[in-house]
Amino acid sequence: MKTSQPTPWYRQIAAALTQHKLLKAIGTPLFIAVFFGAYFYVLKNPVYPTTVMPLTWLDQMINFQPQAMSLYASLWVYVSLPPALLTARHEVYRYVMGMTGTCLAGLFVFFFWPTAVPAADIDWALYPGVDFLKNIDAAGNAFPSLHVATAFFSGIWLDHLLRRFGAPRWSRLLNWVWCIGIIYSTLATRQHVAVDVWGGMALGGMVAWLSLRRYANIARSPDRT
Repeated sequence: MKTSQPTPWYRQIAAALTQHKLLKAIGTPLFIAVFFGAYFYVLKNPVYPTTVMPLTWLDQMINFQPQAMSLYASLWVYVSLPPALLTARHEVYRYVMGMTGTCLAGLFVFFFWPTAVPAADIDWALYPGVDFLKNIDAAGNAFPSLHVATAFFSGIWLDHLLRRFGAPRWSRLLNWVWCIGIIYSTLATRQHVAVDVWGGMALGGMVAWLSLRRYANIARSPDRT
């Protein structure tokens, strides 16, 4: 008798993309739109005095790199990947709750403790892409970096899902290279300083752990490589 072959990881991913398509297609952009509304309201209407975040040795080591803008902007594609790969509705809700918790925690800090990055001695007009970002997203709402927090949160979830699908190690490595690239871009574009990055990683990592802990004891199936 022939034994059934395990479903290849790439077919599992393809099948996952077809699950709850309407919920994902509407929910993801709606969530991002609501977040931006709250984010820019807090940014433009600070209630308390703004604290300028300190520079560290890491900030001195990383030069301004305008080409990092593409990595910075890729966050909005990156954070859409984990929910796209979820197959169960309760997991979609758990992910949304975790991401919502991450964003609300950051906004709570922004409201009661407005922060900003130090002014850089750079003529932003020489770099149109970065200048556009600076005009839209001012130097406020610095600590913790929600750009970093949401990237790290998504990276942990994506790694969890790739492991569950039995995806090869190179795909998980690619995930972390992308995640680290986004985090690095926040420093290279001078949108954040290192202290903001550490705060964002702590926030995103803690909420990701809390949202995934119920799956911590799920055994890895033998066919996964």
